[in-house]
Amino acid sequence: MSVPEFFAAAPTLRVRDPLADFLGAATGGELEYCYLDAVKLAGHSCPTVAGSYLATIRALQFLYPDSLPVRGRIGVKFRASQEDGVTGVMAAVAGLLTGAAGGGGFKGIGGQFMRHDLLQFDVPVPLEMRFVRLDSGAGVDVALNLQRVPADPAVRSLLGQALDDAATPEQRQQFAAAWQLRVKGILVDRVDDPELIRLQPCHSVQSAGRCALLVE
Repeated sequence: MSVPEFFAAAPTLRVRDPLADFLGAATGGELEYCYLDAVKLAGHSCPTVAGSYLATIRALQFLYPDSLPVRGRIGVKFRASQEDGVTGVMAAVAGLLTGAAGGGGFKGIGGQFMRHDLLQFDVPVPLEMRFVRLDSGAGVDVALNLQRVPADPAVRSLLGQALDDAATPEQRQQFAAAWQLRVKGILVDRVDDPELIRLQPCHSVQSAGRCALLVE
């Protein structure tokens, strides 16, 4: 499998998944995710996939400053509906890294390891999404500002050429290379830009072992 070289330079995320530990999938439940995992999930690499991947990592680093994030014990709320724009793609990436799932998610074993209903939409949070620890209720609101990494002005015309049935392999490759340059900008070149990912701490409360969120 051949992928752009910069994929390997993107941030990675290590988590501890109690379910993976319980079922013997990984020693100690420790799992490591890389950007290629998100690409495989989505089937493509784009600014939305890259931004969602980076935003989730930043949120988990904020919520777990001194320990590995606990996958499966994190709730994710979106302000938009699942069908709105790219929200579904963002949710898929966030769910991959956090273990959060919608109503059809894993129902647990003996009342433990439940993942269902941890991914929710149409929640009136102030920014695009909210991540919350189920154990402590600590939460953080997150917004992406992908305009910090603008696309090459030539991408639009290159896209038109690449979509043409008469496009040559060289034209399509030229478009793809230009497209991935913006993704590289998000994940590598501007990865530490504080204005790219906005984090805002929030308050929450515990309810029956699952997290009921309050909007500030």
